Amino acid sequence: MAVGAVASFTLSYNDLIHQDQTNSFPNKCLTENEMAPTTNCSRKKQLNLPLFQRKLKRMCSSIHQSRRVVVTGLGVVSCLGTGMHFVWDQLLSGTSGITNIKGEAFEQIPSKVVGLVRHGNNPGEFNLTGLPTIDGRAVTQMTQYCLRAAEEALTMAKWKPVQDNDKERTGVCIGTGMIPLEEVVNAGELQRQFHYRKISPWFIPRILINMAAAHVSLAYGFKGPNHSVSTACTTGLHSIGDAFRFIRNGDADVIVAGGCESSVTPLAMAGFARMRALSTNFNATPQVSSRPFDKARDGFVMSEGAALLVLEELDHARQRNAHIYAEILGYGLSSDAKHITAPPEDGRGAQRCMEAALRDSHLKPEQIEHINCHATSTPLGDSVESRAIQSLFKNHSSNILVNSTKGATGHLLGAAGSIEAAFTVMSVYTGTVPATLNLQTPMTGCDLNYVLGSNITWNSKFNPRIALTNSFGFGGTNASLCISEYVV
Repeated sequence: MAVGAVASFTLSYNDLIHQDQTNSFPNKCLTENEMAPTTNCSRKKQLNLPLFQRKLKRMCSSIHQSRRVVVTGLGVVSCLGTGMHFVWDQLLSGTSGITNIKGEAFEQIPSKVVGLVRHGNNPGEFNLTGLPTIDGRAVTQMTQYCLRAAEEALTMAKWKPVQDNDKERTGVCIGTGMIPLEEVVNAGELQRQFHYRKISPWFIPRILINMAAAHVSLAYGFKGPNHSVSTACTTGLHSIGDAFRFIRNGDADVIVAGGCESSVTPLAMAGFARMRALSTNFNATPQVSSRPFDKARDGFVMSEGAALLVLEELDHARQRNAHIYAEILGYGLSSDAKHITAPPEDGRGAQRCMEAALRDSHLKPEQIEHINCHATSTPLGDSVESRAIQSLFKNHSSNILVNSTKGATGHLLGAAGSIEAAFTVMSVYTGTVPATLNLQTPMTGCDLNYVLGSNITWNSKFNPRIALTNSFGFGGTNASLCISEYVV
């Protein structure tokens, strides 16, 4: 299909050139005096650049818009469990994955609550059974989580190509928010005590940001785009959004996209605790410590895991009779340019990335009926995001089902955006919006239609159901993804 699109583009481009050279454009062409001085203008009839550029832009837009992108597989590893359907059931049942952290290394850290992946051989527990053979020296726990999520997503999508041309049209777009800091700590200690010869030759490959993507590509032989994103807590959503555009632009037909993280370590927790970003008021009751939008919220809860989506060009999915869970309609990005860790209080950065996603989707604000928010359970962040929603959607904001699934999962950092994208896919697919766990008394100052207490059946006024999911990160990096129920 991509070859056909390229051929169509070439013919159209040549046609445009031919039209211009035969002076068939209705607009006035540039004369020699109107052209740049460095341009050779021996003839008065010259290329009508403004009109040519407009036609070319419309043609490229048409090519891109004709390549619709759908979701055909989802894989999740989280503190709620492993496997998309298992985790979704846990989320809908109101289960919390948050627990206490134990160990001497964590004793001095004021926050004692975290979201840890459960390991074992019982249903919903993480293990390496059935994964492609990997060299354990080259992978960290984070990469193992990523490989399990990839296996889950590809199995659900029924896409494990064996033909070279299929592998060449399949890519990966996977990132992480932080390098595995304990690897650096341990290597630094070895360097200090024993110098050069005790440093493992696998040290650098284990800590590079792109290694999770690399190992998925190696494990399944994917030879398409191999791309990694690291944009703090926006990583997972940026990865999916970038993959969406790669497919829409014809760079691949299938991409495994998302984020992974395994940063619940003494050093990482100490760093966030020193910023006063973590919850400390609920150490005795960890299950209620992550409480987005709630009046008693006091910081986020660090969590770990991985979440990957299989994105696929629609015609490619149809041709192989793939089951389609949702469609990606648009993607928006913005920067706050305000502060290295704090968003602007007016929420303009968050508002602009949602506006960009709507523009990219060719939608009006009133067509959005659900937003899965970034809301991490911090006093400032939750208020700013709510304010941004009110500013953008105005009176319609009271009709939007607003939730945050971090009440159940905690904050997966670089994997937060992708697990929340997976939950948003399941919401548009099943018509159920999960309640925000631990939201008991909504914060003052923002009157939104928060989903609290119990899950809500999404009776859409439109067909199809359409939602946004947001992610924001340190450095002022923002993303919003528009996800729709798939309609033939």
